[in-house]
Amino acid sequence: MSGSTTHKAGFVNIIGCPNVGKSTLMNAMVGERLSIITSKAQTTRHRIMGIVSSDNYQIVFSDTPGIIKPLYKLQEKMMQFVITALTDADLFLLIVDVFEDIQLEESYLQKLQRTNTPILLLINKIDITPQEKLEEKVLAWKQKLPNAEIMAVSALQGFNIEKVMSRIIEMLPEGEAFYAKDEFTDKPERFFVSEIIREKILLNYKKEIPYSVEVLVNSFKEEANIIRIQVDILVERDSQKGIIIGDKGAALKRVGTQARKDMETFFNKKIFLELFVKVDKDWRNNDRRLKNFGY
Repeated sequence: MSGSTTHKAGFVNIIGCPNVGKSTLMNAMVGERLSIITSKAQTTRHRIMGIVSSDNYQIVFSDTPGIIKPLYKLQEKMMQFVITALTDADLFLLIVDVFEDIQLEESYLQKLQRTNTPILLLINKIDITPQEKLEEKVLAWKQKLPNAEIMAVSALQGFNIEKVMSRIIEMLPEGEAFYAKDEFTDKPERFFVSEIIREKILLNYKKEIPYSVEVLVNSFKEEANIIRIQVDILVERDSQKGIIIGDKGAALKRVGTQARKDMETFFNKKIFLELFVKVDKDWRNNDRRLKNFGY
């Protein structure tokens, strides 16, 4: 059977600890800024799908939240996404960081040791790593996960990304495409609006504020030349509301301006954005609220 007639398709689930570069890597491979990226832990709260298609393959990437020990209900729900990701993959991309000691939660490590699903283990950030440290890491992981195939990459510099993509395609099962070939994600437009705003909140505020925030897109109206978007930023306490708004509304205005610019790039259209800040007491521990937010 000639290579041109076979079609490959599969789900590639990206897993790893927080801040190892999972989202940066997925964005490098999908070529769209799908997952929000900041240096704060727990940026990714949902499973975000990025789809890469060509005539003879379709890769459905799934970026998962970094693996953590949950402290409240929101985090428990986030870890549910990771557990699902461990059951429905055709291939795992396990991302590890050269500088982090091996801290993958033991239960997850055991699941990976027992799985029959192929694992491609990517050691990230090698653009800033001494050779002997890299060799040490490779050996350590070979002992931990003898069934994994190991490659060294730099997601930020795009180093070895092409090679990884070729290897993924080789490892995918044969099959029909799961999505239309022109789709690059399974998420609706509103989802990206809230992710872009959440990223700006992570970048502009300190301490626990970003983790107490949920972003709710109330309306998304697309007209010929403009998209009008109205958003509620929910916080848990009145004091947080004051911090988000800032002196004379300056902080909120800054978030709005940065988010609007990103959205105009993402949607390739002019954006009119309205932001409101509201208090929703203790939403992170409220099952009903969490369900409403898609957790």
